[in-house]
Amino acid sequence: MVDESSDSLRTFGAVVQALREHVGLSREQFAELVRFSKHTVASVELGRRMPDVDFVERGEVATGNTGALRKAAVHLVRQPGLAAWFRRWAQLERMAIALYTYECRMIPGLLQTEAYVRALSAAAVPPLSDDEITERWIARAERQKLLRERPNTTFSFILEEQVFLRRTGGAEVMREQIDHVLEIAELRNVQIQLMPLVQEKHAGLQGPIHLLETPENQWLAYNEGQKSGQLITDRKVVSVLLKRYASMRSQALTVPDSASLLRRMRGNL
Repeated sequence: MVDESSDSLRTFGAVVQALREHVGLSREQFAELVRFSKHTVASVELGRRMPDVDFVERGEVATGNTGALRKAAVHLVRQPGLAAWFRRWAQLERMAIALYTYECRMIPGLLQTEAYVRALSAAAVPPLSDDEITERWIARAERQKLLRERPNTTFSFILEEQVFLRRTGGAEVMREQIDHVLEIAELRNVQIQLMPLVQEKHAGLQGPIHLLETPENQWLAYNEGQKSGQLITDRKVVSVLLKRYASMRSQALTVPDSASLLRRMRGNL
C-alpha cells in the first residue's frame, strides 16, 4: 500500500523549501518569520512533520503570498479512512504535546481494537463496503501509533462506564477491547479514567470533549456530531472546555480504581 500521507508531506516540504530558496531566505531567516524553530522548519521541509495552520499562513506571507503553500496544504488532508471533517484534527494530533479526550458515546478511536472498529463500521448507516471498513481500521491503527511513538506527549482519557457496558460487537469483542485499554493504560504517558454510572456531579453532561495542546502551547478543541465536526480555536470557549475537563478528572474514578472496575467488568462478560 502506498503511504499517501507520507508522500504528501514530502511534496509539501519540497514546495516550502523551493519557495523559501526562491525568495532568498535561509532556513534560520524563514524560521524567524514563521515563528517556529529552525528544527521544525527542517522537519517540515524533509516531510517528517505535519505543518501547523500557523506555519502555512505565516509561510505564505514570508514567501510572497503566492497561494502555493495554501494550495499544497490542501493535499495533506487526503487520508482514506478518516471523515473529511475530522482530518484537520487528525493532523493536529500528530504534533500535539497533550491530548485530552472525554467520550460518552463510544470508545475513542485512539483506543479501539480492530474488532471493535469493524463492529462499529458494520452497524453504519448507510452501509459501508468491506474496503471502506478496512480503510477505517487502517486509519485508526495509524493514529494509534501516537500513543507509543510520542512518549513525551501526555494522553488523558475520561470514558463513561456505559461505553463498555453497551458491549458493542458482543462479549468477545468487548473482552478484547477491555484488555487492550488496560494494556494501553500501563504506558507512562497515558492516563485512563472511568466516569461511573452513578455520579451526582458531572461537568461533562453537554457532550464529548476533545482538547489538545500544540508545541507552541496553544490549546485547541474539537467537537463532533452527526456527519460534521468543528475545530474550535476561540480561547474563551477552549478555556471553558478545559475547566470542564479538569472538573471531570476529579469527578471520575482514579486511574487505579478505573483499572479495577475494568477488570471487574471483563470478569462479568
